[in-house]
Amino acid sequence: MDAINSLIAQLSRLPGIGSKSAQRLAYHILDMPESHAHELAAAIETARANIHFCPICGSYTEQDPCPICADKRRSSAFLCVVKDARDVFAMEKMREFQGKYHVLHGTISPMDGIGPDDIAIKELLTRVEQDGVREVLIATNPDVEGEATATYIARLLKPKAVRVTRIAHGIPIGGDLEYVDEMTLLKAVEGRREM
Repeated sequence: MDAINSLIAQLSRLPGIGSKSAQRLAYHILDMPESHAHELAAAIETARANIHFCPICGSYTEQDPCPICADKRRSSAFLCVVKDARDVFAMEKMREFQGKYHVLHGTISPMDGIGPDDIAIKELLTRVEQDGVREVLIATNPDVEGEATATYIARLLKPKAVRVTRIAHGIPIGGDLEYVDEMTLLKAVEGRREM
């Protein structure tokens, strides 16, 4: 039973996986055909061995530069700034953004001892100057750290004659006003647009 307990312990280290979910996953893995379990293990090992951060944008990639940075059809003048590499995948799902990305690998969080020098802000400034960036869309989360980071970046970019925009925050499609918190409602009103 040590092997099962070890598997459960490792699975419970994954985000969003509690002990019950880890236990269910462990038993599922044990019940799957042996070939499927080997494929799962091989996929994890291959991903860990081959995937790294793009030297230009900081997103996940298997090649240098990543396919987005290498795509000549995408505009280098329009840069979307995100917190994590997984945020690039979220933005790409909408299939509308035709610029390039810059991953910060975190947000400013004085409470956690993370300052501007601990994330990729210097690299962002270098890209803005070298690549002729005309607009920076800041797509950090609408939490305290994300807002602080967005404000800090906007302040740094203002003297560089670069348009700085922020993703809108507000009420999700299908949401009910009666269940929306005050801050979300305020952001929705602030981000209103003409029809």
